Amino acid sequence: MSIFTTARRVIRGPVSGQLPFDIVTLSYDERFLRRKRLTTVHDLSFMVNLAETTSLQDRDLLELDDGRLIEVIAAEEPVVEITGPALTRFAWHIGNRHTPCQIEQDRLLIRQDHVIEAMLTQLGATLRRAIEPFTPEGGAYGHGRTMGHDHGGHDHGPSNFTDHSHG
Repeated sequence: MSIFTTARRVIRGPVSGQLPFDIVTLSYDERFLRRKRLTTVHDLSFMVNLAETTSLQDRDLLELDDGRLIEVIAAEEPVVEITGPALTRFAWHIGNRHTPCQIEQDRLLIRQDHVIEAMLTQLGATLRRAIEPFTPEGGAYGHGRTMGHDHGGHDHGPSNFTDHSHG
């Protein structure tokens, strides 16, 4: 099907009373976009043309030029479920490595990464690989993303000071 309409606006969802015309399923990486062609689950192709690069979250809505709404659904992808008695400690180590993390009451989710998994195992975490939607926490550097934070090799001399307080 040809591209015949454009989405130029994001409505942060979920929004009650707003029924989407269709849905588009996107992975965590695919939900970070500015200009891109997308196709819905019912084969409607459209162009996303946003004013700036945006991190879309699960249940956000893209408004097409003609007013129709396309709901964004987080795709299932390979993740690691982290549980254990020191969940706060595990979260600190994950955050210290600037790894996107979905934080829930009794578990953490990260994308599969053998280096981080080995570290967490050494710290006593229980790990389970799964396929689930991944919707990590945002950070101080962007809605839904921990972007733009470079430590420059962790050389914290006077000319390259980085505040690690993050909040």
